[in-house]
Amino acid sequence: MMTNTKENKTSDTTTPPAPYSRRRVRAGLTITLVGFVIFLIGARPAIFGLDRSAVIGFVQIAVYTIGLALICLGGYISLMAVWKGKVPSLAAEIGLRLVSTGYVVAVFSSMADIFGLGSHLLPNIPYFGPIQAAGVVIGETVILIGFLMLIPQPRTPKKKKVQKKPKIIIDNDN
Repeated sequence: MMTNTKENKTSDTTTPPAPYSRRRVRAGLTITLVGFVIFLIGARPAIFGLDRSAVIGFVQIAVYTIGLALICLGGYISLMAVWKGKVPSLAAEIGLRLVSTGYVVAVFSSMADIFGLGSHLLPNIPYFGPIQAAGVVIGETVILIGFLMLIPQPRTPKKKKVQKKPKIIIDNDN
């Protein structure tokens, strides 16, 4: 009986299929990395030699909110790819909504002056102050909590409950 040696070699060296879509994870991580670079350009332009002003203005705020949006989008794509073929849990669904809510909090906190909610209303120069910075940090913290909730948790098998038989007490004192 002859066996095909090529067939045996390929079956021995193949790796089992990944439980997630590697292409989607890579795409999501690439988007996240691009978003992080854009976020850094907006938040700290001096790192790239682009700092032209002592204050954080509208353009910087807009650039880092776009970067934050790309970070959220890339993180969502990556983490949902890990759920391949499975229905996301309720915690993951809540996590997705927390990511969205955190982004909205960060955007509205950072652009409060532009939206007319801050202390330096237009036509004055918008000022990114400590209260707005705290709002952005709170929004980013909510995003982080949402991403942590999107991570699939291993499911524990349900334990079968053993029902005890009721004890029958016979009273013979009558």
